Parts: sequence; C-alpha cells; structure tokens
Amino acid sequence: MNGNPMSRRELLRSTALVSVAGALGLKGTERAEAAQRQTMQGMQAQVQKVTTPPLTSNEMAAIDAALGKKGNLVQAEATYTTPLPRNDLKVSIKGEAVPIPLGFGGWVSVKKTINGRAAVLMSDTVLLQEEVNPLISAAHANGLEVSAIHNHFFYEEPRIFYMHVHGMGEVGDLARRYARAISATKLFPANQPLSGPPPVRTGKEIFDLPALDRIVGNTGTVNGPTYKYTIGRDDLTVMAMNAHITKSIGLNTWASFAGTPEAAHIAGDFAMLEAEVNPVIKALRTANIEVVAVHNHMIGEQPRMMFLHYYGRGPATTLAQGFRSALNQLGRPQPMMMGMGQPMTGMGGR
Repeated sequence: MNGNPMSRRELLRSTALVSVAGALGLKGTERAEAAQRQTMQGMQAQVQKVTTPPLTSNEMAAIDAALGKKGNLVQAEATYTTPLPRNDLKVSIKGEAVPIPLGFGGWVSVKKTINGRAAVLMSDTVLLQEEVNPLISAAHANGLEVSAIHNHFFYEEPRIFYMHVHGMGEVGDLARRYARAISATKLFPANQPLSGPPPVRTGKEIFDLPALDRIVGNTGTVNGPTYKYTIGRDDLTVMAMNAHITKSIGLNTWASFAGTPEAAHIAGDFAMLEAEVNPVIKALRTANIEVVAVHNHMIGEQPRMMFLHYYGRGPATTLAQGFRSALNQLGRPQPMMMGMGQPMTGMGGR
C-alpha cells in the first residue's frame, strides 16, 4: 500500500539483524529486542511527507448539506470533521453526573485519498446498547462498513458503546450515504436537542491550565466544563484505504479532564503500535489509572494500530502526571512480549 512505512526491505533488514545478533552470541529475547529496535528505528526514519489533495469548497458544502450542520476544516491535514455530540444523554459514572464532552461525543471525518480519485470517511458513533445493531444494518444498507464496536468506560449509566464506521466514494455521495445511515438515530444533528445554556464555569475557570500544560507538554482545548488534549502520531505514516490517516481522522491520543482540581475525572484513548500496548498499560496502572478497553478502530491500516481507553479519578495534576508517563511510552523501542518473537519469562516458555 502506498505510504506504508514498514516496507519489505525493513522487514528483511530486521530478519537480517536477528541473524547477525545470533552470530554475535546474543540469545532469545536479546535477539528479538535488537530486531524490534531496528524495526522501530526504520519505521521512524521512513516517516513520509504525504500530500493529500484538498477538499473543494463545493465538496465541503455538500457534506454540510447532507448532515445539516457545518463542519470544521483542518487545512494542514486536508480533513473535514463534523462533531456529533450526544446532548440527548445524561450520563453518570459511579452515580456522579459527568459532562458529555468528557467522552460521549462522536464525529465523522472526510478526506481524499492521496491520489485524489476518491474520498475516505471515518466516524466514531456514540450509541446506547439498543442502537448498535440497527445502525449496523443501516450502515450496510448504505454501502458503509463497520470496523469496530467496543466500550470506552466502566461504571457509566446508561451503558454506552462506540461503533466505528468507514467508507469510500465521491465526497458528496459518501456524505449523503452516511447521513442516510444515521438519519433515524440521535446521532443525526437534526435529531439532537439544543445543547442548553453554557456552563456556569468552563474548563478554563475550573482547572489550572498552565500547570496541566506544563505536565503534559501540550496545549489542550476548552470544551464547556472540560479540558482536552489531542495528540497525533507524527512519528508514523499510517495509511488505510489509500488515505493518510492523521490526527483529525482518528489517529490520536487524547485525555479529557472534568470535575474539580481536587477530584477530577480523566478519560481518554491511546493510539499505539502493537509493541507499545503493554508499556502503556503498565504506566497507567502504575499511576492507578484504570484500563477499560484495548481494541482496534480500523481495518487494513498499515502499520497496524491498537487503541486503549482508560479512566481515572484523583487530583487533576496527579492524573496529568499519569497520562504523561504513559505518553512517554509512545515512539520508543519497547521490550519484546509474548507473541512478538519470544515468550515472556515465567509464562511457560522454554
């Protein structure tokens, strides 16, 4: 696939490294870890400048017309995104009400393939249990595909599921097919209630944003009573359906803060290579943050990406430190784990 940073050459180079390591007398895990370091370095060295043709003003207008709502263009990524919040829901976690922007809003994004001959649509939909299978049928009836269904939280009431939908086609037709698929659901903007009056205090007034930014090493965005970081994987070139998958079309790590500085909620997602999954899990658990799901979001992407959802309670700065420690695990060589070349010690390996 075009833009795949893991070429056959890199795989062969990694295999050759294992052979060289064996000749030098390295054993077992040492050989596997050496090969993986070479592979990771090769992937990072091959991060490409991928150019995506921009959407035209008429194409963006067609998306707006289909959904009945104006989206947002991220020009640097040539991606057009329409947020799909579930303002009809009232969600609590362990009996405590939490705001919808903590993690109960969906989205749909459209961008062109790198050759400009088609467009790709990706969407994360927020659904009650009884809404999942009707939307599967509607998506299929409109020529779209389902790539993942999973939870993002524990303890929430009502129970919420997230379904990823994708498709390819001409921009206007793709947007109309997606609109038809969600037209009978609460996802469709016309079926949503008004968001209501603004909160008395926003995330800017609630949290010490400069302190959180210093810990995380990034700048977030205020959304009502929440504060959210969204961080891309600029160290990777990820391709799916001949499109460059970037931050604004779903390849991101995020953390959302709600509550109070002393008793905050944190919820979010990590976008990881397979080798990064367990180091991220370990960092989160060391920080006493709960891991609630590990899963895919896409089908057929290269390199393969995994996604992890987490939730925690505590002082906002402590939670931010835990998030930062897990973030530090991304983009660095990781020890080999079972199923990735060598068995883990103590797990029945010889």
